[in-house]
Parts: sequence; structure tokens; C-alpha cells
Amino acid sequence: MDELSSRALTAKADEAVLEAFIQENKAFILGTASRTMKRYVTDSDDEWSVALIAFDEAVKSYEESKGDFRVFAGMVIKRRLIDHIRSESRHNAEISVEPYAMDGDTGDEDETTGLQLEVRSRTAEMAENAGTSGSIRDEIVHLSQLLKEYGISFFELEEASPRAEKTKNACAAAVRTLIGDEDMKAAMIKKKTLPMKELSKTSGVDRKTLERHRKYLIAVALILIEDLPQMAEYVGYIKAGEPQENI
Repeated sequence: MDELSSRALTAKADEAVLEAFIQENKAFILGTASRTMKRYVTDSDDEWSVALIAFDEAVKSYEESKGDFRVFAGMVIKRRLIDHIRSESRHNAEISVEPYAMDGDTGDEDETTGLQLEVRSRTAEMAENAGTSGSIRDEIVHLSQLLKEYGISFFELEEASPRAEKTKNACAAAVRTLIGDEDMKAAMIKKKTLPMKELSKTSGVDRKTLERHRKYLIAVALILIEDLPQMAEYVGYIKAGEPQENI
């Protein structure tokens, strides 16, 4: 038995040891949560609480016959996080978006990825905050159909979103420039792609940044061009020049 598994058995029988064991493995817990959710999870996120409780559960239910503790604990954390998101989705069943609306697979739910769960969770949250489930659903369906013309899936937006503050500001500047220029806006709609050269020159945003976040920029531009009011609330910072809240 490896040292970590042996220590897990000791922690199982001693609360004081368990507390120290949890602190020692905080990086592992956060790392597992981040990999499951397909995004960076911190100890201020709800997912941290779920993962922490799951780790505690893993310790208390661990036996040598279950093999390597790290593998076992990772499985428990992943399952509990997925259960958490599914529970949230069921709670918002009236306002959740059907899989086809986001170009998702309607097959076995167990194959749903962390990214897909994140998108569903955010969609439900947006609808709940908006207070009108039908309109947000309709807007997402409409946006998804538009994105198909650009070869983009709704599921790709979370991954394509900028993370660093500097990059967020650059993307916001690029979108403001794009939607404010009739020629560039028309070129994007006609050719189904960003006018990279002209947009970079006019906005001052590096072309590599534009290319890296092309899908995100197109999606946000379409939300504003199409005047989708519920979704526009989440990208209003672009017109106002305020800090970003990712969609």
C-alpha cells in the first residue's frame, strides 16, 4: 500500500488527522474539481465545497480493497460534482435548455462532459435571473442556429472565452469596434468570419488574440447585433466598457 492510501486509512479513524489530511490534499481536491468542471475552480467556488465534502466521504468510506486512494477519491469527487450539477439542472427543469438547442448529444447522460454541464448550469442560472424561461431558451436556440452558420457550437463558447483581464479588455474593444463599423459588421455576416486584418488594424488588438478568441468574439457580436435582450445583459459591459462577466 502506498503512503497516501495508508494515511487515508489513519485519517478515517482520527478526526484530527483527517483535518490535516484534507489540508495536505487541498491542491489535489481543487485540481480534480477543475478537471471535472473543465475550468479553474478556487476555494471560493461552490464546487470547492462539493469536492471537499466528497473528499471527506472518500476518506470515511475508503478500504484497502478499493485500491489506490488517490484514484478512488478522484472518482468520488467527480461523481459528486456531476450529481451536484445534475441536481441544479433538475431544480431548474422548467428553464433548462434542451440538448438540441446547444448542439449537444442527446445520448447517454453519463457521457456528458464537464464543459457541457457547465454550459447547462450557466444557461439555467441565466434563465432564472432573467425570470422568463421561454425568452432565454428562444434566444439560445436562435444564437445556436446562427453560430452553426459560422461552424461554431454553443458548447465551445466557455472554452473559447478569454480568461486574463488584459485579454478580456482587448476582446471587448474588438467587439465594440466590430459592431460600430457597418462595413466590418456586414463583412462578418456575409462571409461568416471575422474581418481579421481590418479589425486588428482598426481596434488595435493583436491579430493572434483575435484568432485565438474568434468563436467568442463572433458569438458576442451576434448577441449584440441580433439584439437578444436576455443574453445581452451578460455582455452589456462591452458597450459600456465595463469589466467582463463571462457568458
